[in-house]
Amino acid sequence: ERAVVRCVPSEPKLSLRFVLPDGSAKHMQRDQAEPLGRALARIATNAAKGPTKAGKKSKKARAEGGPAGEAAALPAVQLFSRDGAAVGAEVPNAAAWQDGSVLHIGDARYRVERNPPALTELQLPRSLLAGFPVCPKVSAEFAAPQHCLFRWYRERRPGPEGEAAGSDAGPGWVEAAAAERVFTPSNALVGLRLKLRCTPGDGAQRYGPPCEVESSGPVEAGPGACTFDPRHLYTGRVCGDHAVRAVSYNILADTYAQTEFSRTVLYPYCAPYALELDYRQNLLKKELAGYNADLICLQEVDKSVFVDSLVPALDAFGLEGLFKIKEKQHEGLATFYRRTKFSLLSQHDIAFSDALLSDPLHEELRDRLAKYPLVQEKVLQRSSVLQVSVLQSTIDPSRKICVANTHLYWHPKGGNIRLIQIAVALAHIRHVACDLYPSIPIIFCGDFNSTPSSGTYSFIRSGRIAQDHEDWVSNGEDERCDMALSHPFQLLSACGEPAYTNYVGGFHGCLDYIFIDSSALEVEQVIPLPSHEEVTTHQALPSVSHPSDHIALVCDLKWK
Repeated sequence: ERAVVRCVPSEPKLSLRFVLPDGSAKHMQRDQAEPLGRALARIATNAAKGPTKAGKKSKKARAEGGPAGEAAALPAVQLFSRDGAAVGAEVPNAAAWQDGSVLHIGDARYRVERNPPALTELQLPRSLLAGFPVCPKVSAEFAAPQHCLFRWYRERRPGPEGEAAGSDAGPGWVEAAAAERVFTPSNALVGLRLKLRCTPGDGAQRYGPPCEVESSGPVEAGPGACTFDPRHLYTGRVCGDHAVRAVSYNILADTYAQTEFSRTVLYPYCAPYALELDYRQNLLKKELAGYNADLICLQEVDKSVFVDSLVPALDAFGLEGLFKIKEKQHEGLATFYRRTKFSLLSQHDIAFSDALLSDPLHEELRDRLAKYPLVQEKVLQRSSVLQVSVLQSTIDPSRKICVANTHLYWHPKGGNIRLIQIAVALAHIRHVACDLYPSIPIIFCGDFNSTPSSGTYSFIRSGRIAQDHEDWVSNGEDERCDMALSHPFQLLSACGEPAYTNYVGGFHGCLDYIFIDSSALEVEQVIPLPSHEEVTTHQALPSVSHPSDHIALVCDLKWK
């Protein structure tokens, strides 16, 4: 029999679970510092009670001098270490209950399993599409998803088709796939539900009890060809050790896609089901997985999408994720990096308004901005954030890189606000990449909401902006603020200046960029964007074959 002990240093108590020979399950909580003898005495008392209330019934008998009932029948309880020696009664519980030790309760013997692998959550996505990867959400204690065992089943087809009834998953199920964490259902499975059995493992050949989960609905037909399918021909495998494939992508937050305004004004051409989050997530996970990227910077990421969809999926494809939320919204930024190529050294995320108000780094800009109270107020009202992560190469630890990700203010007349935001961003990145980690290269991704003709783009590329630039009066003379700004970087747009990276009914233009430090990095290849014909097949974006109103930028970089 098993006696399962859960003992975590950060918690004051340990838990102990076992089943007595009479079939009654026991679950005990004991102080970790308590002497073992006390815990064993309590186990003896519990074992004597058995499954009935016999102890209470014997009170009268005891009072009348009759049999002493359960009190006289306390079983001998002792704990033996793996080498067979009795564990001393004075040893604290935390040290006494070791994996592989043996608990004796009367004649019964229990092998102690300390902190065995256990699943705490197992979920399948609500929407399953044929041809699109199904990535389960797996949370475990004392285990890791990459060490768990997975078995996929499909419903047995109804009717007289003669399928063998039953499997080890039950009478209505047939094994459907090899034991992989991610399963892509074929068209043959349309109309059938899926079941997943997961056995938690810790990588040291220890396995816990399996759990099963069934899909809430059947596999549905997919949309066929998607805009990103031809792009995947260029990204079929992870690029070499000395190259870095980077992706920047505004994935269209559900919080903006599912409004009446979005459905009727912004994207009236898009089929309503194709704006649904579950549908778009299917497309997005397939698109991102197929890029085999080393760095992915995403904007407009709903918190729930990050936790429940992107992390489980991209973790299965070897990527670790970081999230920075906008305080006033339910969406933010996400940066993913490939674990085999990078490790995280440090994070330096900021909200522009907070940094501008309180960080000594921006004192000069803060003082200059104070002369323009209307603009200052607008800047401080914005919830825009900057995500900055310093990564170290696992292949060559002497190589470090600063990866920045942002989403600037969106308003067409907000050029002056964006100039202030990018000035704060570049000053903060300079502090990280020049002061904290001297002379490490930077990759700066994002939706900058700025076309190549804008002041923001010009400032990033040239390193300076004149005080008389027209963008300082982008919202009229009332909001004029004249400042000359500069930054020290030599930044290049790795994917150039495409005709557009955002294509909706009322607008198309280039708003997204991957800026790289041209003194340290160079472009090896740019993955071609979808053709205009592909983008406009369903009039504009998003569509049944494209999950966002933006297009992902993808390029391979290498150190000079």
